[in-house]
Formats: sequence, C-alpha cells, structure tokens
Amino acid sequence: MIKIIKWNWGKGIVLGMLAFMSFILYLVITMSTSKKYSHDLVTNEYYAKEMAYQTEIDAEANTKKLSKSISGIKTPQGWLITFPEEIDSFNTYGKVMLYRPSNQELDFEILLKLTDSKLLIPDYMLIDGRWNITIEFTQNEINYLYKKSINY
Repeated sequence: MIKIIKWNWGKGIVLGMLAFMSFILYLVITMSTSKKYSHDLVTNEYYAKEMAYQTEIDAEANTKKLSKSISGIKTPQGWLITFPEEIDSFNTYGKVMLYRPSNQELDFEILLKLTDSKLLIPDYMLIDGRWNITIEFTQNEINYLYKKSINY
C-alpha cells in the first residue's frame, strides 16, 4: 500500500523557508571563500588614516583659501596640473597619488616637482578612464590637500 503524504500550507511555508535559507547560505559561503570575488580595501591602513582625518580637513581648507584653485587638463603629453601663482616651486614639497578605482595594480605615487607652478604627469603613466588624484603638499609649514576625480 502506498501512503499519500498530506500537503498543507504549513509544510509548504517551512519547505520554502528552508530552501531560501539554504540559497542565502550558499551565496555567503561562495562569495567569501572564492578568489574570483576580490574584496580589496581602498587602503590597508584605513584606521590610522581615519584618525588623521581632521588634519586632512584642515589641509583642504587651506587649499580653498588659495587665490585660484588647482586645475588640471589633458594634453598630448599627459595630465597637466596648474597651481596658483602663490605656490612657490622652490619652497614646496609633497607627493601626488593617483588611484585607479577599477584596478589597484595601476595605482602610483610621484614626488611633487613644480616647474613654473605646473606639474606634468606623463601620458605613459596613465591609461584612459577614471582616476582619483590626491595632491598633498607643504609650503612654509602649511599643509595643503587637493582631491579630484578625473577622466583621462
């Protein structure tokens, strides 16, 4: 004799919930263990960088106090950054960091070397697409910070 199992709403809801929970558990395990899904942090020292955030706010405020804003344009030679006239090329030191959101391996950093209040980032160092540029520099013991998202 074949016994027929009675099917009712309660069993259907429990079975549906078990199927959904199994699916979610499968997704979580797959996403967290697979090397195919990279979970890179923007910076490895994110906690230390967060603690220095007030210094960044002050440096950005100093940059906004300049007579003209820092600007950049794409030229055949590369990305040309123009600084205001009051930024002295002899008394200024710092660094320029370019961060590529789509590929961490393309990120790079160069020393700030001004000539006639201009800085050229050569074309061979940049590929087409979106870049985040950060310029940190000091002049006369005053810190400046400039951040911009550019499309090269």
